[in-house]
Amino acid sequence: MDMDKNHGIQICRNEWQSQGYDYRVPHSAATTKRQPSHECAPRCTTRCSNTAYKKPCLFFCRKCCAKCLCVPPGTYGNKQFCPCYNNWKTKRGGPKCP
Repeated sequence: MDMDKNHGIQICRNEWQSQGYDYRVPHSAATTKRQPSHECAPRCTTRCSNTAYKKPCLFFCRKCCAKCLCVPPGTYGNKQFCPCYNNWKTKRGGPKCP
C-alpha cells in the first residue's frame, strides 16, 4: 500500500514539475544558515493567497521555508511534497506550517 501511495506522490510530483512548478528552494540557498527572503517570499505569497489570515500565514510559511527549504505547491494541502514542512508540529501537536 505504501508503495502505491508513494508511486502516486511521484506521479503528482512529476506532473507539477512538468507544469514548471518547483516546490523546492534552490540548493544554493541551502548553503546559508538563514533562507534569503527572496527565495521563500514568492512561494509563501502563493501559498497564503487564499487565507483570511495572511500575516500569520506568511510569518509561519517563511519560517517553515527557511527550515525545510521547500513550500508545498498550491494554497492548501499537498504537504506530502515536503516532509519536513508536513512533520513540523506545534507544542499541541497541530501543524506548524500552513
